[in-house]
Amino acid sequence: MGVLFDMDGLLVDSEPLWFEVESSVMARLGGSWNEADQQALVGGSLARSLDYLLAKAARPVPRDVVAGWMLGGMTELVASSTLPVMPGARELLTAVAEAGVPYALVTSSERPIMEAVLDQLDVRFPVTVCGDDVSRSKPDPEPYLLAAAKLGADPRRCVALEDSPNGVAAAEGAGCLTIAVPSMVPIEAANGRLVVASLTELSLDRLRELAATR
Repeated sequence: MGVLFDMDGLLVDSEPLWFEVESSVMARLGGSWNEADQQALVGGSLARSLDYLLAKAARPVPRDVVAGWMLGGMTELVASSTLPVMPGARELLTAVAEAGVPYALVTSSERPIMEAVLDQLDVRFPVTVCGDDVSRSKPDPEPYLLAAAKLGADPRRCVALEDSPNGVAAAEGAGCLTIAVPSMVPIEAANGRLVVASLTELSLDRLRELAATR
């Protein structure tokens, strides 16, 4: 068994920071930003965010410039803020690590943002897959297939923990047993998918029980 953790919205409550950065970038592009715009991008890649932002822009700005605003703004905010850890996240991570179960971080965030978050959490993952590592980000299954391959694990024997519809689609597309912990966007239970209110409802024993049913 392997355990694959998402990051934004699953381990840490970073969405308010994303909203702040996206609002600031959109203001520089001459437009406005609201909660519906943010929800449209939850769990997506930087490339998808750039497409969305530039489509709403009122003034032309080179794509690489906007990418720099996004990456620089988010990395700086993470480093200067205290990110709330999601309930049960640290406890589950500790249990998985201490038991010697293979585990990985699978995030759509770019590596500088991922590293800033992990520095603040003071945790390290033996395997990480971020937006820089794949050609197709979530909801494509590539990130989860790559993480399983790096762990030397069968993705069908991996449990993926996700908070967004994009992440759930990616994990399920890779064949992982997927547990959804919805943050901003509702996620319905489905065949083979468990939905819980928070990570406090899960334990390592529970993950093992679920994996054994595959």
